[in-house]
Amino acid sequence: MKVSLRNRAAYVLEGDRPLMITPVAIGKPGAETPQGRFRVIDKIVEKRSGTYGFHVRGGEIRPGTRGQTPSGWHYVGYPLPYWVEFSPGYGFHAGAVWPTPRTHGCLRVHPRVAPQFFQIVREGTPVLIAPGQPEDATLGRNIARPTDYADPDPPGSWMVSRRAFYALMGPGR
Repeated sequence: MKVSLRNRAAYVLEGDRPLMITPVAIGKPGAETPQGRFRVIDKIVEKRSGTYGFHVRGGEIRPGTRGQTPSGWHYVGYPLPYWVEFSPGYGFHAGAVWPTPRTHGCLRVHPRVAPQFFQIVREGTPVLIAPGQPEDATLGRNIARPTDYADPDPPGSWMVSRRAFYALMGPGR
């Protein structure tokens, strides 16, 4: 697999044959997506973030990070459906694919594409992440980009429950 940060695209290849070409959301300034050679080290259908999520106390739900959970509250990680980890704390997962860098370093795949992406990619799959890839000029030249990135997340009460996975995993789940 190759990822082009400039083209915001992932190219899943078998030899020279493309299995999937998909747009991805990339890390924002200060939380860039790591570059280099990696391998898929883990896959989890219903994963929660160990860093970013929500503080919950009774019916109150506030965005926050694990290390700053107030006394009397508990932390629930943000849902990361179809998690495909390539480096500790970094992976691909279903989510909004914004046209600008927006993530904390992960690579988001559109919820309609994520189930197939999850199925195709295996543990051990090599992942090359670079500013650009040769495929940008051919396979990625006219890549279709999603336009639903600004749709709101479900309410906090959903995000801290298992229902979040069904809402964020897209149709058919």
